[in-house]
Amino acid sequence: MNKVLIAQIEELLKEEDKLSSLCNVASAIFYNVENINWAGFYFYKNGKLQLGPFQGKVACTSIEIGKGVCGSAYKRKMLLNVNDVHKFAGHIACDPESNSELVVPLIYENKILGVLDIDSQFYRRFGNEEEETMEEIAKLVAKKLAAK
Repeated sequence: MNKVLIAQIEELLKEEDKLSSLCNVASAIFYNVENINWAGFYFYKNGKLQLGPFQGKVACTSIEIGKGVCGSAYKRKMLLNVNDVHKFAGHIACDPESNSELVVPLIYENKILGVLDIDSQFYRRFGNEEEETMEEIAKLVAKKLAAK
């Protein structure tokens, strides 16, 4: 687990404004995790996942629940680590240069709020360390989102 990145994100989430915090969280992930080409959030809104703060190339603005890696992770309420997105049934190619993807649901008190999505141009990019780190970050972000 990347404890330095988690500590940085804990500090960033102390900012009162949620949007500002999440913009900086996406940036912290993007610039501190090697060999990724996109990092950001999709939030549940109006029956779909809507694009939130991110770093990287232009992205899909909405994703249907159950579609693509993000929509599937949301529907299943579970982390999905896809070693080759081109072999994932129904993959949505927002960036054709992305070859692997890690998606972690944002869940607080059993309510799913969206997903944390990270893409890489490398196949088989994400391992146990990234999974554990992003799960912890997702918990922190979900708690911030749920706060009044």
